[in-house]
Amino acid sequence: MFSWIKTVASQPLYLVAVLLGAGLVVLGWVLGYRRTRGAARSRLVLFTAVVLVLAGGFYFTHVQPLLGMVNLGLDLQGGIHVVMEGVDTPERPVTEEGMRKVVEVIRRRVDGMGVTEPIIQRQGARRIIVELPGIKNPDQAVQLIGRTAVLAFKDPEGNTVVTGDDLLSADAQVGPGGEYVVALKFKGEGARRFADATTKFVGQQIAIYLDEELVQSPVVQGPIPTGEAIIRGYDTYEEAKRVAAVLTSGALPVKLQIVENRTVSATLGSDSIARSKVAAAVAVTLILLFLIVHYRVPGLVAAFALGIYALLFLGALVVLDATLTLPGIAGVLLGMGMAVDANIIIFERVREELRTGRTARSAIDTGFAHSLRTIIDSNVTTIIAAVVLYYFGTGPIRGFAVTLLVGVAATVVTGVFITRYLLRLVMDSALFGNVRALWGLKG
Repeated sequence: MFSWIKTVASQPLYLVAVLLGAGLVVLGWVLGYRRTRGAARSRLVLFTAVVLVLAGGFYFTHVQPLLGMVNLGLDLQGGIHVVMEGVDTPERPVTEEGMRKVVEVIRRRVDGMGVTEPIIQRQGARRIIVELPGIKNPDQAVQLIGRTAVLAFKDPEGNTVVTGDDLLSADAQVGPGGEYVVALKFKGEGARRFADATTKFVGQQIAIYLDEELVQSPVVQGPIPTGEAIIRGYDTYEEAKRVAAVLTSGALPVKLQIVENRTVSATLGSDSIARSKVAAAVAVTLILLFLIVHYRVPGLVAAFALGIYALLFLGALVVLDATLTLPGIAGVLLGMGMAVDANIIIFERVREELRTGRTARSAIDTGFAHSLRTIIDSNVTTIIAAVVLYYFGTGPIRGFAVTLLVGVAATVVTGVFITRYLLRLVMDSALFGNVRALWGLKG
């Protein structure tokens, strides 16, 4: 108890004030909930839900925007689009196995660059498409992914001691003096040959070649029996990291020729996002107006649930680490349309039940129960289509499928559960006397 008080007392004054204020609010809410019954309790819960959603909406749109945490695809944040073609050489003819290995090598190199959501795919028998979103130095990236990367350590007599095939690992590190280095570790027979060479040529140079270009010629200070060596001389950590990525991924088994190198401007992506925001704002405004004018208070509840849908949707994209592309934005708007469709189906069914003379609570329960089957069936068919698109599609098509699947899940949660719960609260709160007028019915 005393340790807890000491912990609180050690915090800044404003933080202590916020914690105490939050504690008082929670305590007051609990006491109010326990002392109220019936309509008063429903009004308290409804008011709390509205405050929490509005606060959450403000926080996740202004303080910590969820949209800013979502990965953006090549068409939204810019990057490079490269098409490479395998070229036959006497030593390395283009084969299916060779092209498959090329894709694996390029993928390892791209992973070493730390690029988020790259696209690396085959196009026909000889071509490979590489799309890297968010790349700031396109020329450097293209050089890295297409580099042959043959590493060779040669002794003073010109004999190759070890090659890249003998490498176990290559890591960029910061040395004790703050210099940037690449730490190499050789394996098996390569480690033994390296130990023999460093023992034999103490005081002499062992040259390091990368793609037949001399990297440097360090002087052997003493035998290196552990098979671990360091390459120095890098100006930046990023440079050391790129070399380590190339060495680790190995040599390309097929010679590649760049046939297309296109840079997608980030400005174009920003323009697409701005236009999409305008389109989404117009579409959502019109939809909300229709719901509120046609369905009155339930339409307002549906609009409120649509805000929850947007938060759930963006939160799911962040949790799933999904990438948003232009087709993905289309999936977002399609998902919102489906959420509205679900509400319309439910509201029309509830209206029918009210016309038969049922009470509001009974009409809501019956209307939701009868609408559930239709909503589930329509969403199942959409899920099947999205799964097929994801399985057979690539790149933006997969992005569209993912956003569509997330949208379907958010639709079911908001349309079937949240909207129903909110409508019950509104009915039980007795805020509106004429139930039929509340649903936009005459009489």
